[in-house]
Amino acid sequence: MWKEFKAFILRGNVLELAVAVIVAGAFGAIVSSFTNDIIMPPLGMLLGGVNFSDLALVIQEAQLSETGEVVKDAVSIRYGAFIQTIIDFLIIAFAIFMLLRTYKKMTEKPVEEAPAPPPGPTAEQLLAEIRDLLKKQ
Repeated sequence: MWKEFKAFILRGNVLELAVAVIVAGAFGAIVSSFTNDIIMPPLGMLLGGVNFSDLALVIQEAQLSETGEVVKDAVSIRYGAFIQTIIDFLIIAFAIFMLLRTYKKMTEKPVEEAPAPPPGPTAEQLLAEIRDLLKKQ
């Protein structure tokens, strides 16, 4: 069993997959930073100074004690964070699309034209053959 596991783990595809997962994680962090730090602040400014990470629909207010300490946190739907996640996804999807498109163009083999079929007899040749066969009869 150990030998089989070792053969499996050392197979090229598994190592390539591991590298891809690590690179994807780093790429996801870069895209999140790009979205949160570069795209969303100007977009929020254009929409009237809105910070998307703070956008939420409060379903239940936080419960405070008599001293003002939070006893129970507020329950809210954080749709601003959801919007940021959607933008992250779109950026990652577009980057992967461009990567795959470029890869396909680089690995695409030129389409070889199929050789033309040998030319068949022309109508005149067929008529001449028919004429000759009729003459023989």
